[in-house]
Amino acid sequence: MTDPRPVLVVTALYDPTADVVITELHDRGVPVVRLDSGDFPGSLSVEAEITAHGIQGTISTPSRTADLAGIRSVYYRRPSGFAFPHLDEQDARFAVTQARYGLGGVLASLPGCLYVNHPHRIGDAEFKPAGLAAAVAAGFDLPPTLITSSPDAARAFIKRHTPVIYKPLHNPVYLVDGASSVVKVAEVPADEVDDDVAGTAHLFQQRVPKTGDARVTVIGDRVFCVRIDSGRLDWRTDYSHLTYTVVQPPPGIEQALHSYLRHFGLVFGAFDFAVDREQRWWFLECNPSGQWYWLESETGLPMLAALADLLEGTT
Repeated sequence: MTDPRPVLVVTALYDPTADVVITELHDRGVPVVRLDSGDFPGSLSVEAEITAHGIQGTISTPSRTADLAGIRSVYYRRPSGFAFPHLDEQDARFAVTQARYGLGGVLASLPGCLYVNHPHRIGDAEFKPAGLAAAVAAGFDLPPTLITSSPDAARAFIKRHTPVIYKPLHNPVYLVDGASSVVKVAEVPADEVDDDVAGTAHLFQQRVPKTGDARVTVIGDRVFCVRIDSGRLDWRTDYSHLTYTVVQPPPGIEQALHSYLRHFGLVFGAFDFAVDREQRWWFLECNPSGQWYWLESETGLPMLAALADLLEGTT
């Protein structure tokens, strides 16, 4: 008998990765309801009652209505934020807060469904200090790392661990001459650290003498490892010069991957490692909402099927 419960896909309007997942689910006969929480309340509405059996009610888009108690799984992928441009600043701030804790709270409290990933767990894992500490606890090798607002501490760390790179703790989008840009990872010498460091928190990390990178995508119990060769400090700055090789992880890595995800309550993670000359893998970060589908196109790894299996509930 076909399971009538839908998969709820919560994402922004333009999301090619979500598009291919939805197509795969449709091809399997799995019902899907797609929404962007940023469409609330214009074209998205919710009716949720708190009962002895958990949250019950409906959530409706212009083309679909879903029973909140009958969602089999949620694929949560970077929805747009709430916005009320027709209101003045104070009223808009109030409305955004109510939407976040109201609709956002409902979406985070659906009974009996699998989250890939749960929005609160995503939020926890996006704090880089927490992720780095969890990586060490899971058994990964981590380059010497400092988070500081002290110029003196930064200069001392760089002198002790040179070469050192600077990384943003989170990467908001900047507009430069009208074009979207982000703060790039870059090597920094001690004599370039000035008193502006005192203005906020910064992350400094010893540069790994790497020969390549590894992107590891974990989907439920399945692990997909790809070596990326670029010759660049940050391979994400130029995808046109990348080469890809499917590899097996070194001993202990797979166990540490699952330990890390369990720590945060995640079932999906996109991990990045630097690979040194001795083929030692150094943990850099884990993105709980990371991109992955382009790697299937490059390598043939069955990642889409694995994610669809997870959302469908066949694994």
